[in-house]
Amino acid sequence: MTSKAALGSAAFSITAALAAGLLLAPPASAAPSRGGTVPEALGVQIAAARAARAGIDWRDCPADWGLAAPIQCGWVKVPLDYAKPFGKTIDIAVDRAVSTGTKEERQGALVYNPGGPGGSGLRFPRRSTTNSPLWVNTAKAYDFVGFDPRGVGHSAPVSCIDPQEFVRAPKADPVPDTEADKTAQRRLAAAYADGCKQRSGEMLPHMTTPNSARDLDVIRAALGERKLNFLGVSYGSYLGGVYATLFPTHVRRMIVDSVVDPSRENIWYEANLGQDVAFQTRWNDWLDWVAENDAAFRLGGTRAAVEARWQQLRAQAKADPLGGVAGPAELVNFFQAAPYYDSSWVPVAQAFSAWAAGDPQPLIEAITPDMSDVRGNAAAENGNAVYTAVECTDAKWPTSWARWDRDNTALHAKYPFLTWSNAWMNLPCATWGSKQHTPIEVGARRGLPPVLIVQSERDAATPYRGAVELHRRLAGSRLITERAAGSHGVTSLANPCINTRVDAYLLHGRTDARDVVCDPHAAPVAPAPAAARSLAGDPAAPFPPREELPVVR
Repeated sequence: MTSKAALGSAAFSITAALAAGLLLAPPASAAPSRGGTVPEALGVQIAAARAARAGIDWRDCPADWGLAAPIQCGWVKVPLDYAKPFGKTIDIAVDRAVSTGTKEERQGALVYNPGGPGGSGLRFPRRSTTNSPLWVNTAKAYDFVGFDPRGVGHSAPVSCIDPQEFVRAPKADPVPDTEADKTAQRRLAAAYADGCKQRSGEMLPHMTTPNSARDLDVIRAALGERKLNFLGVSYGSYLGGVYATLFPTHVRRMIVDSVVDPSRENIWYEANLGQDVAFQTRWNDWLDWVAENDAAFRLGGTRAAVEARWQQLRAQAKADPLGGVAGPAELVNFFQAAPYYDSSWVPVAQAFSAWAAGDPQPLIEAITPDMSDVRGNAAAENGNAVYTAVECTDAKWPTSWARWDRDNTALHAKYPFLTWSNAWMNLPCATWGSKQHTPIEVGARRGLPPVLIVQSERDAATPYRGAVELHRRLAGSRLITERAAGSHGVTSLANPCINTRVDAYLLHGRTDARDVVCDPHAAPVAPAPAAARSLAGDPAAPFPPREELPVVR
């Protein structure tokens, strides 16, 4: 762990701040006394200057992190509260794979966030060390840098519930039949919110996207980078937008992929309602595709017929959970992979088809939690806790159950696939026991270089309008649209129309003169009928490697 010298309140040095490309320091008369408060903008200058002086003590990664050499790990110290830069600090875990090119080819560090909120970026350097064909050119120019955002993984992790209880299945059907069902879910949500306060209360007021953006600027300084190169996916796009707003002159290159609508009124209650509509749209696309390939899957030749089989499966699992663990809640968690990723269309349909043919085992194996995986279950609980903490703390949520009930009942009538599941996941924010902030107004008109925005047109998790809105708010940005596709996390997929433009931007700073529309590179292809009900061994095998997918909730 890197030690960092404390700065005296009257002796704050501007040298490191200037070297790191920070804003000018205030006069000495404005410097805080120890324990005093300052504007957060000043707090991040102080923290970044400290980090620039200390750097990062890169070492082999701890053995239990699963990050083998040549990946290196280290720590960056940041204030828990940027208004108190000399107060309590937390350590942010970072890792890197150094650039593979020559000294002349190197352009700095590329920092990555996979989304969530609650996702760890520590696997990102593997894209360099494994010679991923999509990233081999960029890896010559950049150190690939990942990090655990505050509260995540190895960075002062937060928790809201015992991890074994969090993963235990089956859970209650998310679609309520009675008012008693709603009351039970409300109690669970309130208990979860209380658990967050009990287990992680000190962290909660500071679990905001602006604070994570400030952490990102401190990481930039610790890396010795004058300006930031950043790739943010899903929630990472919102983190990028907030960073661009707070630190427009600190950006060198920025790509945001699968974009959250950053409108203040959208963060986060309306964003989740919008997800319900978009998920239903993409779910219907998948149902249509399954019906078109009825010869392979035998689930029905129309959307209505396939939907009827889905409802049959839900009803059966509600009455008698598959394998004792797969009820309706678990089925939704599994089946939502199809709206999330086009690459999941085939394996999800295969498992569904196997069940329809009398073999529920593929579904059972895919859904059953491994209660012996203590570390994995803790990571899953931590990811959900961070998601809740950030979204509940970032913005003020409705506290009236009547509003939640009215909005979600109306949405469920037209968009039933995800609506109630999403509502219960976010309901802890209605009784949140910690301070809720007002979202910042995202946007930059001066000092920000062109930002590259990449988005699939039918993305379920981050609807397309988010990319359009961020494009409007970031002057000079360029939007690449993958037409008629729905995958979430486009930059991790093979599409030469997109991949060549990502390379051109990161390597040369070039963007097209106008926004670009790309055709989807590859549409899902159903297997031959004889193979449709076989998952060929491990039911998880057909899915892309998890570290290659953005983290989404």
